[in-house]
Amino acid sequence: MIPIENDSARMLEERIRLSTDRIREMITETSAAEPFGDFFRKMAQFIVFTEEICRKRHEGTYLTLPEKELAEDNRKLYEELLPDEENAPHYSVCYANPAYAAQKLGKDYGPLFSWLCMEVRGLIPLGFRGDREDTAQILELFLQIYFAFQTEEELPSAESIRKDIYWYVSDYADYTVPRRVREQLDPSLIFYKDIIMASDPQDLRYLYAYGDYISEDERGIARYLAGRDQDFIDQMARTFVEGYVRGFALYRIDLSKKKNVQLRANIGFERVLRAVISQFKDLGLDCIVMHEAVRNVDKKANRIGLQSISVNPQNEYDHRLDRGLYMDGSFCERITEETGRAYERYKDLAEIWAGPALMEIFGEQPFEPLQCADRVILSKKQQALDVRLAGQVSQITNQYINASEISFSIISWPVPSIGSDFEAIMDETVLVNNLDNDLYREIQQKMINALDGAEYVRVTGRDGNVTDLHVNIWQLQDPEKETAFENCCADVNIPVGEVFTSPVLEGTNGILNVSGVYLNGLFYRNLKLRFEDGFVREYSCDNFEDPAEGKAFIEQNLLAGHETLPIGEFAIGTNTTAFTMAGKYDIAALMPILIMEKTGPHFAVGDTCYSYSEDHKVYNPDGKEIVARENSCSRLRGTDPEKAYFNVHTDITIPYGEIGAITAVFADGHETDIMREGRFVLDGTEVLNDALE
Repeated sequence: MIPIENDSARMLEERIRLSTDRIREMITETSAAEPFGDFFRKMAQFIVFTEEICRKRHEGTYLTLPEKELAEDNRKLYEELLPDEENAPHYSVCYANPAYAAQKLGKDYGPLFSWLCMEVRGLIPLGFRGDREDTAQILELFLQIYFAFQTEEELPSAESIRKDIYWYVSDYADYTVPRRVREQLDPSLIFYKDIIMASDPQDLRYLYAYGDYISEDERGIARYLAGRDQDFIDQMARTFVEGYVRGFALYRIDLSKKKNVQLRANIGFERVLRAVISQFKDLGLDCIVMHEAVRNVDKKANRIGLQSISVNPQNEYDHRLDRGLYMDGSFCERITEETGRAYERYKDLAEIWAGPALMEIFGEQPFEPLQCADRVILSKKQQALDVRLAGQVSQITNQYINASEISFSIISWPVPSIGSDFEAIMDETVLVNNLDNDLYREIQQKMINALDGAEYVRVTGRDGNVTDLHVNIWQLQDPEKETAFENCCADVNIPVGEVFTSPVLEGTNGILNVSGVYLNGLFYRNLKLRFEDGFVREYSCDNFEDPAEGKAFIEQNLLAGHETLPIGEFAIGTNTTAFTMAGKYDIAALMPILIMEKTGPHFAVGDTCYSYSEDHKVYNPDGKEIVARENSCSRLRGTDPEKAYFNVHTDITIPYGEIGAITAVFADGHETDIMREGRFVLDGTEVLNDALE
C-alpha cells in the first residue's frame, strides 16, 4: 500500500479499503437490476484487478516481474478499449463505447454509464501514481450509482443518475481544479520525473511504471534510442533546449527571472528526456513533468502532458464532449471561481513559470472518426457556455502568468508505426530539425523585404485546389523601422522555415482549400473554408456522405464550438527539405502540423500568434519591430476581453504541389511573385527549390 503518514491518510485508506471490499463482493452479486447488473459486475472485476496491480506497484514488487508478464498485464488493463481485431471484438462490445452502452442499457442510460466506465478507467494512472483521494472519490461514486440500482421497485431515472454525476463533478471542483493547476506549475510533484531519471534504457520494464497503455511504439522508440550513442541523444536534446532559450532571446524576455519549465512529451523518449532535464538544470531551470488529464472534468480538446499513444482514437473522439452531461451556467461559475482561487494559491509558482517545452510525435495512422449517434454532444447553449468558460479561464490564467514574460519550444519526432523506414525517417528528421538557421534567416529576410508594403497577398491553388484568397496586410507607418512579417527560424518553433504575419481582417476574403490535412489528431478530406472580412463564413469537408455531418464535424473540432473564427495568421513556409522528406517516404498524411506548416503557405484560424502579449514589442534579427501583432478582434482586449480572444489557433497548410501562386499586390498596382506553380521565384530564394528538384 501507499505509505500512511497521518490520521487523514489513514482515513483515506480506510475509505478505499471499505469501497474496494464492497466492490469485490459485487463480482458475484445478482442484486442489481438487469440489464445493469452486467455493467456493475464487469466494472467491479476491472476495479479489483486494477487495485491489486497498483498495490504491487507501490509495494515495489511489480516492476521486478518479467517484461513479458508486465506487457500482458498492461494489455489486460486496456484491452477492452482497443479497436476490434479479427475474430476478437474489443471496443465494439465495451461499455466505454456509447453505442454499445446504449444498445445494452438503453439510449437514456447509455451515455451516462459509458461516461462512468471511462471515469472508473481513470483508476489505472491515478492508482499507479498514488492519487488516493481521486481513487476514493471515483470508487464512492461508482458505489453510489450501484446502490441506486439495488431495488425491487422502480429503477432510478436517467436524470437522477445524471444529477449524481453533476454533483460529483461540481462538489469536487474545489479539489480537482487546484490539483490540476498545481500539476502544471509545481516541480516538486516528481512521480513522473523520477521514472524518467531512473529509467534504464537496457531494461524496458520501466515503461510499465507509469500505468499508461504501452504499445509497440513506446517499446520501439525506447529500443531505438537505447541503441544510439550519447552524443546523438545529447544533440536531440540540445536542439530542443537551445530552441527554448533562443525564444527568450528573440522576444527579449529575461529568462533569469524564471525557475521552472513545463515538459510535455510521450512515453518511450525517456533517454532524450533525461538529457533535456539535465540540460535545463544546467541553465538553472527545473522541469515540471505533468501527466495528461485523467478525470473527465480536467480534459480538454487536446491531450496535454506526459502521455502514451492513444489506445483507440475513436474512443477519445466518442468522449471528447462528455462535459455535456454536466455543463451548465452554475458549473461554469464554479469552475471559474475555483480557478481564480487556485491561481491565487499558487501565484508564487506561476510567477516563476517559464512556459512549456513540448516534444511531440508523428507517424500514427490518420484517424477519420465514425460518428456515434449515442455519444454526448453539446447543445447550442452549452457550446456558448463552453466557449465563454474557456475564455474566462484563460483570462484568469493570464492574470497570473503574463504571456509576454514566458516563451516555449516545440519539436517533433517520428515513432515506429510510421513504417519500415522509421530509422531513416528519424535520421532525416534530425537533419530537418538542425538545418542552417543563418541561411534560412537570410533567405526569409529577402521574402519579407518583398512582402512589406504590399496591400494584400493573393494565394491561389492549382490542379484541383480551388484556393483563391486575398489576405490583407498591415500597412507600415515607418518602413525603415517596422515590418509586418516575423522572420521565424528554429527558435521556439522547430524546425526552421517560415515568415508569418497577423492579417488585417477587413478585406481578407476568399476560399481556402486543401485536399487533405491532419489537424489536432483528426483528418479532414477536401477541407474548404470561405472567409469574409477575415472570418470563416462557410465551411465543408468530404469526410462524410452527408454534408451536414461534415459541417458539424468542422464546427465541433476545427472551430472548437465557435460559430466562426477569424484568420489569425498568414505564413509562407520555406522548409522544402521537410516537404521532400514527406514525399520521399510518402508520409505527408502522417507528418505533424509543426513540420507541415513549414512546407507551404499556411493559415491559422483563431487567435494571432501574439495573443495575450500584443503589447510586448518584438523584433526581427534586422532590428525592425514586428508591428502586425493584433487585429480588430484582439484590439478589444482592453474593453471587451471576451470578444478579443477565442483560445484557438489551428494552422492549415496548403502543400507546395497545390500552389498556383503567392503574389504580393501593391497599392500602385505592381505585383511581386513569391511563388508560382509550386516553386519559389523571388530573386534570392531560388535555392529553396533545390530540395524540390
